[in-house]
Amino acid sequence: MNTCAHNPLLDGQPPHPLLVVISGPSGVGKDSVLTRMRELDFPFHFVVTATSRAVRPGESDGYDYHFVSSERFEAMIRDEELIEWAEVYGQYKGIPKFEVRQAMASGRDVLLRINVDGAATVKRIAPEALFIFIAPGSPAELRRRLAVRRTESAEEIDRRLALAAHELQQVEHFDYVVLNHEDRLDDAVNQIRAIITAEKQRVFPRRVRL
Repeated sequence: MNTCAHNPLLDGQPPHPLLVVISGPSGVGKDSVLTRMRELDFPFHFVVTATSRAVRPGESDGYDYHFVSSERFEAMIRDEELIEWAEVYGQYKGIPKFEVRQAMASGRDVLLRINVDGAATVKRIAPEALFIFIAPGSPAELRRRLAVRRTESAEEIDRRLALAAHELQQVEHFDYVVLNHEDRLDDAVNQIRAIITAEKQRVFPRRVRL
């Protein structure tokens, strides 16, 4: 019997590397989830997103984002250096190709943190990726999260909430949904850990090709 498509664990080999896409509405806590996963030493290559927006207090270039000028970002678009990119609220964001390919070639799982539209783009390019949607515990929680950040005006918060309502409707295009309740960050992180662990045990595992 040909078992070449079965899980390589059955042959004593390491599992295929996963491409894990973490997405959800703005303000839902994607960055907090990512930071906590790093603190807990999740065995991932965390791809750093390139962005043309300014650095916020407490952020570090090359760790939170690759902060580049709009001109440099536009050059990356022309040179097809990005898996996906988008202009969000007048600022560019995108995923560099080289990091993903190099990490997966070395056998490491790769985690992408991107917006909902970006996740749809990745799904067209890599349909075998694992797509996890982070949702707020409630709409009221999402409003509070955006207000606490104090990086947007009241009008901008209303605009983001309207967009979030649309983005929440896209959950049907994802594989899993994880609720990120206020003050229960570890619950969300542990759910993501359980999802990834289960995916590694599939008889016919995902195999991503870029």
